[in-house]
Amino acid sequence: MAQVSGTPDVPDMGRRQFMNFLTFGAITGTALGGLYPVVKFFIPPSSGGAGGGLIAKDALGNDIVVSEYLKSHAAGDRSLAQGFKGDPTYVVVQDDSTIANYGISAVCTHLGCVVPWNAGQNKFICPCHGSQYDETGKVVRGPAPLSLALAHAGVSEDDKLVFTPWVETDFRTDKAPWWS
Repeated sequence: MAQVSGTPDVPDMGRRQFMNFLTFGAITGTALGGLYPVVKFFIPPSSGGAGGGLIAKDALGNDIVVSEYLKSHAAGDRSLAQGFKGDPTYVVVQDDSTIANYGISAVCTHLGCVVPWNAGQNKFICPCHGSQYDETGKVVRGPAPLSLALAHAGVSEDDKLVFTPWVETDFRTDKAPWWS
């Protein structure tokens, strides 16, 4: 067999190019693999298209069926459902025994405690530092700086409760929503 490079200690040009290709590929693959999460961090997540919203879940993780829900919840009731990002969201039953067109986040705007509904006083009262919100979630007593976040509540074609983001003016304050 003839030596292309002239000496047995020096590989021929084909091997050298192959080794350079492997080295370049390994370094490039490692660099791109390390940069991928950094690049993904700076690209905001998309909303995923038009979408139909988020189907509300009960405490057991089951979809809330509105007709069944209204059978067991009286007018004026406010009970928790799983909303956006898994946050607890109040479903409001109106005086005419229908679901209100909004849901109220139960996360206090002061320190993030879950704010329970106090039916006796007809308001939300935070157990952590005493912030109070009226029946629509508008802050009436601090230290909470802002009203509770809202989400649209609607009924899907298959009778399930659906939450969609609230992006319009906050009807309680006539200001742009702080949570969007």
